[in-house]
Amino acid sequence: MNRAICPGSFDPVTNGHLDIIARASVLYDEVVVGVLVNESKESLFSVTERQELLRAVTTSYPNVRVDSFRGLLVDYCRAHEISVIIKGLRAVTDFDYELQMAQMNRELGSTETVFLATNPLYSFLSSSLVKEVTRYGGDVSAHVPETVRIALLARLATSP
Repeated sequence: MNRAICPGSFDPVTNGHLDIIARASVLYDEVVVGVLVNESKESLFSVTERQELLRAVTTSYPNVRVDSFRGLLVDYCRAHEISVIIKGLRAVTDFDYELQMAQMNRELGSTETVFLATNPLYSFLSSSLVKEVTRYGGDVSAHVPETVRIALLARLATSP
């Protein structure tokens, strides 16, 4: 089976993320959406909540499953027989960082990285930007699935 992983924090998942996941699901037999567990980073949503949101918005892709991982991505890939890491690129600045990561992952685990250019509609989009716009009352309905928009509004309404 030809497996790939789309790793990230997905805090929260955006339409840009979903575009990459959907396109990867056509290329691979199975795509794992891997939510990074990073205790040193303060997230808006817990890992479990992010996984639930991702499962809710990927139901139309039968070969996509959601999981979480901590530690080195290449170790997760090795343990789950995943040979390809999928990364979306929005701009040259993404490429600079992601190329270094791809080269290190190849060195550590013989895992290939495939870069997918982000749909231009989403080239400016990031989870951080979506959170900030929502926090200040802006409309993000064109940038996240409705389930995520509702979760964002509920969470930010209760946040200090």
